[in-house]
Amino acid sequence: MKLSRVVALLGMILFGTWCNPTYAQPSNYFVKVRGTQFTVGDRPYHFLGTNLWYGINLGSPGPSGDRPRLIRELDRLAAMGVKNLRVMAASEGPNNAPYRMLPALQPMPGVFDQNLLAGLDFLLTEMAKRDMRAIMCLGNFWQWSGGFPQYVSWVEGSEIPYPEKFGWSTFENYSARFYANPRAVALYNGTVDLIVSRINSITLVPYSLDPTIMAWELANEPRGQNQYEAYVRWVAYTASRIKHLDPHHLITTGSEGLTASPDTTKTNPEVIHAIPGIDYLTFHIWIQNFGWYDPSNPASYEGASKRALDYVEYHVNLAAKLGKPAVFEEFGLARDGGNFAPSATTETRDRYYQTMFESTLNNISQGRALSGVNFWAWGGEARPTDPGGLWRPGTPYTGDPPHEPQGWYSVYDHDLDTIEIIKNYAARISGTH
Repeated sequence: MKLSRVVALLGMILFGTWCNPTYAQPSNYFVKVRGTQFTVGDRPYHFLGTNLWYGINLGSPGPSGDRPRLIRELDRLAAMGVKNLRVMAASEGPNNAPYRMLPALQPMPGVFDQNLLAGLDFLLTEMAKRDMRAIMCLGNFWQWSGGFPQYVSWVEGSEIPYPEKFGWSTFENYSARFYANPRAVALYNGTVDLIVSRINSITLVPYSLDPTIMAWELANEPRGQNQYEAYVRWVAYTASRIKHLDPHHLITTGSEGLTASPDTTKTNPEVIHAIPGIDYLTFHIWIQNFGWYDPSNPASYEGASKRALDYVEYHVNLAAKLGKPAVFEEFGLARDGGNFAPSATTETRDRYYQTMFESTLNNISQGRALSGVNFWAWGGEARPTDPGGLWRPGTPYTGDPPHEPQGWYSVYDHDLDTIEIIKNYAARISGTH
């Protein structure tokens, strides 16, 4: 056995027995699937969580990190009962590229920023102290973390046709070229190998043996587009590959589900979530992005809310048909009137949050396939320096990714009415058996 592995296993035993007893018996503490439900040991696992995609960057010990803020944010979330965090476990450069979270974990092909890797270690270590779970997203269909389009650009030597200039259709078809390009997939696989096989530098616990991790997610919102067959093959191959590297953790897709334009996006959730290596179904709802809701027209809310509930129902029924759990891992809403200022009111958002959380609670209470929900997204103490503008290096990370208007979907620590709703439903959902 390699010396590094011996050291890691000894560290796992010492750390687990002394600092956190759950590490001593990881097989009893991992989130598992039993039929259409999640379990931890012999108990059901239900959750209300959030998206904290920027946790890896805050955790960095480098000049761009902010560990004290990360600790404060985790404390706030834990106090609210929000203990499931969907985080980016990978990001791609270069560090002078637009529209993305920076610095990147992988600024150049095969080159990894050790500060960012340490940031991921720190994030998981602090989450473990608060009995939190991480959904670890390993890639991205969109440009805001580099993702598939960056891999394509690296291996082709081509320019990314950013949607701001070339339109969404052109960009999406470019990103989907990833699935059919063996060299691009190989670069992604190298990233996956590095992360899934990593040993935490703080705890010496291998990621593959860390029950703080709930699941590995193949990518954020992968779409088939005009590469549908290659997309399905990629999902099947990648799920199998990760399961070989790490047989302990769950694996999921990160899919939006059906989307509002299924004939174009070709996500086909009924096909990819039926793949044996995929343990549970995911879906996202964006009533404004889908064109169902216009914040400048409050009357559009009622119809959009009804369509969102129908969308939930469709995916819960699909999960039941597949015999797997479902997680509603993204939804959000703009502040009243579409105002990006942190001081703007959130009356409509609060109604929407309550509706979506109540739907989740009802599904769980009835023993249906929906087991968790993650709202988008926690902005915490950060405030955009240019509300409605784009993020730029040196400004605080909010809940809104760098390619989107800052202040669009962020929930701040001063949004007390929203927080009270979250806190109430977090307790009710996590306590449902």
